[in-house]
Amino acid sequence: MAPVAFPDGFLWGGATAANQVEGAYDEGGKGLSIQDVMPRGIVGPRSDGPTPDNLKLTAIDFYHRYASDIALLAEMGFTVFRFSIAWSRIFPNGDDEEPNEEGLAFYDAVLDECARHGIEPLVTISHYETPLALAECYDGWASRELIGLYERYVRVLFERYGGRVRYWLTFNEINSILHAPFLSGAIATPADQLSETTLYQAVHHELVASALATRIAHETMPDARVGCMILAVPTYPLTPDPRDVIETMDADHRNLFFGDVHVRGTYPGYMLRHFRDRGIELDITEEDRRILTNTVDFVSFSYYMSVCQSTDPDEKAKVGGNVISGVPNPRLEASEWGWQIDPRGLRYVCNQFWDRWQKPLFVVENGLGAHDELVEVDGVPTVLDRYRIDYLNDHLVQLGEAIADGVEVLGYTAWGCIDLVSASTAQMSKRYGFVYVDRHDDGSGSLERYRKASFDWYAEVIRTNGASLRPTADR
Repeated sequence: MAPVAFPDGFLWGGATAANQVEGAYDEGGKGLSIQDVMPRGIVGPRSDGPTPDNLKLTAIDFYHRYASDIALLAEMGFTVFRFSIAWSRIFPNGDDEEPNEEGLAFYDAVLDECARHGIEPLVTISHYETPLALAECYDGWASRELIGLYERYVRVLFERYGGRVRYWLTFNEINSILHAPFLSGAIATPADQLSETTLYQAVHHELVASALATRIAHETMPDARVGCMILAVPTYPLTPDPRDVIETMDADHRNLFFGDVHVRGTYPGYMLRHFRDRGIELDITEEDRRILTNTVDFVSFSYYMSVCQSTDPDEKAKVGGNVISGVPNPRLEASEWGWQIDPRGLRYVCNQFWDRWQKPLFVVENGLGAHDELVEVDGVPTVLDRYRIDYLNDHLVQLGEAIADGVEVLGYTAWGCIDLVSASTAQMSKRYGFVYVDRHDDGSGSLERYRKASFDWYAEVIRTNGASLRPTADR
């Protein structure tokens, strides 16, 4: 197998989210976000308010340690750093008349550090951290009011940071709203009481808001590039049975339609049929239709795993995963958290997206959540995370194969490049980073940072533009 070849100018880096790293939930004029009442992540119930055992309230204290953390990323050679802006730092209640200057100044400082180290910022505007007041007062994105409130928010961001940020993402994993309405859409209505019509109306409001942000960016920042962000879970038929193939197609459609609207500017026919068949009638105005024609410049996505689909009633087992679940693939192994490991799925989904949309791609999340053990080597604390190196190496080799296939890929940002609080389980013990953070599930720890073995490995991958990757035994 030929060595992996990444293009000149390929962007190498890592990704985080404000709610999983910043902490300081009640500092700097910040309001509460939905994350502050999710002490168990996706898997647990909402609380009535912030609770002491919600690790995200302190997280890894990036709010106070951003300069030294960004210096660590620069030491690895990062050319891009994906982070999100906490909406409730800028508009504490989401519908405030004026933005919070202290919150704006914090992200000024973060961007200054990125610039000082020559790191390109990739900013997510909304990453699972909608202001809590918008959930409580408006039922989140179920209300059309949020389009205008989001517009106010993005105009402030573009005016303040437009000269320093080129790459923007409108919503994180926008298709996840179908599977986690509160996390993704701040919809306070309990899931078992939420109608499909209300859910897809919320989807429509987010799609319109995303397209509106894209239009504003293109009008006010001519050099800006705006992308959508999709949760990519490639889906395979469990058997060659044509019914399994159609079941797989239907499952794909439910996720791919978000990209279809972002890239093509209109609802695809298969989704219109879905609405008709289910009796779903949406409020879609002519102005909405005009706004949707403002299409994205690139498609970004997260990739952790693949799933299978089957119509066999005996195939009831489900494999857990990044919000979306499916039938386990008997040919794949799984991580400690049950996420099936499929490096070739990354090559597959890159080709699928490129063939479908012909837009540049950006892999903005990929990584292995695992239990790490801090040990001493020659008196220096570290983590010997060969398992993470192998996982990332194999995925990056397949990303190189996709590029060789002709897919245009802008860059790669490894998820949780510094250990952070898991979104799905609100644990610290599910670690992804190249940097170990001394904090634990019970809230103990010094918050000191330690370089893992993967730190030096990734630095060499970046330095060689992927040439140091080990080819896998077969294709």
